[in-house]
Parts: sequence; structure tokens; C-alpha cells
Amino acid sequence: MKIAIVCYPTFGGSGVVATELGIALANRGHEIHFITYKQPVRLALLSENIHFHEVNVPEYPLFHYQPYELALSSKLVDMVKLHHIDLLHVHYAIPHAYAGYMAKKMLAEEGITIPMVTTLHGTDITLVGSHPFYKPAVTFSINKSDVVTSVSESLKQDTLRLFDIKGEIDVVPNFIDVSKYDHTFTDCQRSMMATEDEKIVTHISNFRKVKRIDDVVKIFYEIQKEIPAKLMMVGEGPEREPAEQLCEELGISNKVIFLGNSNEIDKILCFSDLFLLPSETESFGLAALEAMISGVPVISSNTGGIPEVNVDGVSGYLSNVGDIKDMSRNALKILQDDQELEKFKAAAKEQALQFDINKIVPVYEFIYQKAFEMA
Repeated sequence: MKIAIVCYPTFGGSGVVATELGIALANRGHEIHFITYKQPVRLALLSENIHFHEVNVPEYPLFHYQPYELALSSKLVDMVKLHHIDLLHVHYAIPHAYAGYMAKKMLAEEGITIPMVTTLHGTDITLVGSHPFYKPAVTFSINKSDVVTSVSESLKQDTLRLFDIKGEIDVVPNFIDVSKYDHTFTDCQRSMMATEDEKIVTHISNFRKVKRIDDVVKIFYEIQKEIPAKLMMVGEGPEREPAEQLCEELGISNKVIFLGNSNEIDKILCFSDLFLLPSETESFGLAALEAMISGVPVISSNTGGIPEVNVDGVSGYLSNVGDIKDMSRNALKILQDDQELEKFKAAAKEQALQFDINKIVPVYEFIYQKAFEMA
């Protein structure tokens, strides 16, 4: 099958999932065409079955904001015709589903029928999509998709609550490529980050308000009072600078390392003992899953799709959003007892294996067949 995948090419969860899915589909013999404005960060190599087509948006003084969705829909039409693409899989409702629908209509004018699968990832629904300015377009785009999938049951319910959806939404959870996290390398270089007696706590995100970065710092502040520890902060975003200032105010700057964006997440997680994810909301919690498959237990909020990934008392602990005391207490429960830590590490990895990519990709292949029947 020839599949066009439309996604954001950034470090965010939706782009990562879309890219990993495309690579896995290519490994199963499908021909994959990524169509976006920049080569996705997780797409290291192109191959016979993996292609990248850049969407260029010419700048015209007439436009205050350049019309990316117009350029994208035109590019989709051109690529479908040039490469005889069979199906569109668009990730993130805005503007991808909207542009995909316009491409479908333009192609239909030329007698070409192409099914479209739309995968909802989170903020495209709960934050951007629910804004009154965009809500009509998002509702329309979802309803005009041949098949709609959601990365968690929680996000599906949010979508049904916020929008007037006419059709079914299939829940297909995010996934992890287990083979990439087998940690066959013998040296995690842990000694570069911490001394032998220090525990390593990690947070990975895009450092937006919704991630509650100040809570991460405050939880770690409580942890380091009780045990020797270091905090690894991985990612970039608007909340990084305030977090650095908070570390200075609390007097823990020497115990917190801001690493910026990284393509070596597996190595960072290899030497981590605990992962913090106190988010306001998460549609799924892909960062938690990446931690768990590396044998890192998770201290998280109990919001959105996170409880579908992180099992309370098994792979980590869940607390109410903003309950820093409870999260700190739970973190110390795990970190202060080495036997308890090893138990949680093993259980976290076991729980993550349920989301192995080899179990999820066949579900998407079934979804594609369903889309052909619906188109």
C-alpha cells in the first residue's frame, strides 16, 4: 500500500508517533510518503520505502499569515497523482485534516477517490480545536474523515464531549518500538551526570504551561532534601527560563541539568531512576511510556490518558494535578528503598510491553482497510 503521512515534524508526541508508525509500516513492505514542511526529527534515514516531500509556502506580502493549509492541500494533490498514493493518514486535526479533506475534494474532481484516516492526538482537540474560532472547522474535518482514531479512551471521550461528532472514533493507543530500548550498550555514562550515591530523576517535555514544569522542580526540591539526587530536564520551550530561575531561588541549580532537546532519549533514560510527569493534562503520556520501557518508574498526575499507561502502585504512582506533596512522598517511597526501586523498574518495563509497536501497527493496517470500505 502507498500511504501519505501528514504530521508536524517536531519533537512533540504526535510527530514522533506518526514518524515511528511510518517507519514500522515501511518495514512491513508499505511505501510511505511523509508530507510536511520539514523532515521529521525522528526520520533519520530515507529508503526505498520511505520518502519525504517538503511543503514550501511561498511568501507573499499580501498575506499577513502565510496559508500553510493551502500549500499542504495542493502538495497532497500533486503527490497523490505523481506517486499513485492509495491513502492519506493525517495526524493532528488542525490544519492537517482540513487540508486533507480539501485535497480529497480536488482529487475527486479528477475522478480520483482517496480515503483519509485522521488521528487525534490531544491539544488539537482539548486546546486548539475547542477554541471558538476553530471549532466549526475541526468538527467539519473530523466528520468528513473516512475513519477517525484517538490515542486514548480519555481523548475519545473529550472529543465526543466537545464536538458534535457523527461517526465512530476508534481508540488506537500510542506505542513504543521495544527493539530501540533494549539498552545493549554497556556504558550509560551515568557517572557524567551523577555520583554513585545519587539517584537520577528525569523529566522530558516541550516545556509548555500544560506540563507544569514548576511542579517538576518543586517535587525534585522535596526529593533532594531527603536523598542525594540530580534532576535531568530534557526539552525546550517557554517554561524553561522560569524553571531555571526557580532552581536558583530554591538553591538547587547545581543539582539540576537542563539538556535541551535531544535525540539520545534512550541513553538519558538508561541512567534514570525515576520519571516525573505532573502535567495538567495528557491525551496519552508518550514520554511516560518511553520511560517505562527503559525500566524507569513514573510519578505522574492522574489526568487524561495517563492512567491508561501508568498503573498506580505498579509502574509508578498517580496523584491529583498539583499535589506536589503526594507526588514527592510517592517518589521517595520508590527511591529510598533499592529493593522497592528495582521492583518498580521491572514492573514499569512489563507494563510498557503492552504497547509494543508490533502489536499496534497491525491495528492501523486494519483501520486502513476499513477506510477503503468507507471512502
